[in-house]
Amino acid sequence: MKIIQKSVPVNTLGAALKHSLSVDNQRLGLLSSIDGDQLISLILQPATGQTELWTSPLEKSSYRSLTAVLPQVHWFERVNWDMFGILPENHPRLKPVLLHEPYAKDFFPLRTTETPHCSTFRTPEQYQFLQVRGEGVYEIPVGPIHASVIEPGHFRFSCLGESIVNLELQLGWLHRGIEKRLTEVPWQKARFVAESAASDTAIGNSLAHAIAIESLFDIEVTPAANSMRTLALEIERTAMHIIDVGGAAHDLGFLGISSSMSRLRGKALALGQALTGTRIQRFYIIPGGVRNDSRGEYPEINKAVRVLREELKPVIAMFEENQSASERMEVGRISRSLAQEFGMVGIIARACGLPYDARQHFAHGNFPDMAPPASVETSGDILARTRVRIAELWRSLDLIEKITREIPGGAINIILPDVLPVDSIGVAIVEAFRGELIHLLFTDSTGNIKRYAIKDPSFTNWTAISVAIRNNLIADFPLCNKSMALSYSGNDL
Repeated sequence: MKIIQKSVPVNTLGAALKHSLSVDNQRLGLLSSIDGDQLISLILQPATGQTELWTSPLEKSSYRSLTAVLPQVHWFERVNWDMFGILPENHPRLKPVLLHEPYAKDFFPLRTTETPHCSTFRTPEQYQFLQVRGEGVYEIPVGPIHASVIEPGHFRFSCLGESIVNLELQLGWLHRGIEKRLTEVPWQKARFVAESAASDTAIGNSLAHAIAIESLFDIEVTPAANSMRTLALEIERTAMHIIDVGGAAHDLGFLGISSSMSRLRGKALALGQALTGTRIQRFYIIPGGVRNDSRGEYPEINKAVRVLREELKPVIAMFEENQSASERMEVGRISRSLAQEFGMVGIIARACGLPYDARQHFAHGNFPDMAPPASVETSGDILARTRVRIAELWRSLDLIEKITREIPGGAINIILPDVLPVDSIGVAIVEAFRGELIHLLFTDSTGNIKRYAIKDPSFTNWTAISVAIRNNLIADFPLCNKSMALSYSGNDL
């Protein structure tokens, strides 16, 4: 993928970004830094399938916050403060995202240049939640440790009676230093770290990592490898959509449907095992192609996916046709304008009427040539998100069946050189099952990776839960949360 590089002064960056994002549905993929001495903005151009990388040098470790101009950068700016010590002055709600109180106030783990001025240091005080005041308003703290087996995250509800006035999130409990570790391991082993960023997106992350490495060498993998990569990606999407629809049924009390979907997810995972050797498809995609030749399994996968489709039909029909379930899901609404303003992606955005699907625009696997039509709803509520998920499930099954009808010939991988190109940039944009997933890396003058950035779709979408649940009942939160199926580890990295 060709990357166009530009230099944009930091004092005009906000205006330049706002103008750029108003043209031809361009998107801000990432706002980060390489070493702390600059801001980098990754601009995605869906119309052309290309990207632009803007570099904005910083004379000091601070700049005027862009959040007031572009609300979607509010968490990017907070993470840059955490990781690099870059202070966004006048940020409306500046507080840590990843580094909690036990971290030293002058610890900036991704900064490789001189430690910034002390004015950028985090305060060691306890995390300050937004306080909602007024007669009858009370708080409900939930987490970070939950009663079930979900990942840790803290939710602070401000409520009036049974209605939620405000929800604030405190994440970072799963921060593992993934991005830093990716600059430390030999690049040939980095794929093991990359695909561990979020375990339920092993294929999405391993594919993005492989494409980013391949873009450094400016190579394209073989048709056979692209076929198997696409198949793995759609199997992962199928398995996750099945269990997330089942999760919604569970939270609605439809335990028979939930149990059936859990059983059928097992059959979707079996497709992955047939293709890759493991049910969660780890260690399969590698830079240059795939690890093992799975084309001999295509006929059995084709047969199994047709059986899976027939078993899913009555279960999903029972769920979709239940009027009480549909009415119960007409809450947790997000407007199209807010989804666009906050840069939401994936199912959450498409449920609000935004048709963006990276499979239609950016090269990965057999996409965009084989990209399905975007599944779009307009009401922006839980019901819309569920309908989008179900529509995507059917289309993924169609893709799996289509891919496995024909067995491509040729090699399954390309042997890459031992040393990465020097002073180069690699990028990948993949439509994972949650939405747009980005891997961006930079090499130094010796060919080592000096910066590796990952933007999981959940990082963009966690704001959505706070927006959607406002003015809804406390009892609506579990279902609303499940309808988004966000990743804590994908955000925390």
